[in-house]
Amino acid sequence: MKKFLQNKKMLVSFLTILLILIVLGVTVSLRNKRSQPLFGQRMSNDIVSVGSRIINWPISALGSGISGLSDIINLQKENDHLKSQVDALAQTKARNASLEAENQQLKSALKIKKTLTSYDSVNASVISRSPDTWFDILIIDKGSNAGIKKNMAVMSGGGVIGRILEVSAATAKVELLTTTDKSANRFSVEADAQNGGKVHGIITVGSDSDSIYFTQVVDSKKLKKGTRVYTSGLGGRSPKGLLVGTVAKTTRDSFGLSDLIEIKPAGNLNDPSIVSVIIRKVAD
Repeated sequence: MKKFLQNKKMLVSFLTILLILIVLGVTVSLRNKRSQPLFGQRMSNDIVSVGSRIINWPISALGSGISGLSDIINLQKENDHLKSQVDALAQTKARNASLEAENQQLKSALKIKKTLTSYDSVNASVISRSPDTWFDILIIDKGSNAGIKKNMAVMSGGGVIGRILEVSAATAKVELLTTTDKSANRFSVEADAQNGGKVHGIITVGSDSDSIYFTQVVDSKKLKKGTRVYTSGLGGRSPKGLLVGTVAKTTRDSFGLSDLIEIKPAGNLNDPSIVSVIIRKVAD
């Protein structure tokens, strides 16, 4: 009986192994013949695929967002750097233009000193010019310590622009040709007439505060366009022969009684930065 039971167990084990091998063989054979997996496997694969996509999408989006933000920050830094370079370039150009203008005025001042053989000149820098008195007054950084006195002529850019009005130890106030002050000490000037004589007058300012005129002329027809007008040396401390400007055109005054000879200034009245104060070597 015992032997029979043992044989029965062996038979069951053998049949079980044989069944497993048959099932495996059939499964492999069916899989090789099928063009796609079983329905259950397909569903399982689809579920896993969709789940992976759902999980990976926010991670991928977050990564892309971080990368895009980093790119924006880098672009902003690069943009700021380029802007700073552009600003620096603009400042350099402006400084170079200012230095070039100042250099030209210094050259003009040197030419003035060479041509005025009977006079000394003191170069000074303009340190103040108020918008309220733009056409009237400017202040320079030289005064009585440099030998400057009231009524001395002041030149810039090759021509007279005004005279010294007030003097302190280290600064001086310059009254410009274009001043509207009725009590201003006007320059006495002269010009060579077409007949070989001299035409005398004074410099006055126009109503627009931006034009100067050669007035009190006896016969303006003797002066043609382009004639040079110089200081006559009459009155004050202004020496003779300093260029004021050239004749631009002749008009009539508002009453039609006398001629107004408009003068094109030779000096830099608009924006002088360097001026020359003219000092006579010989006392009046």
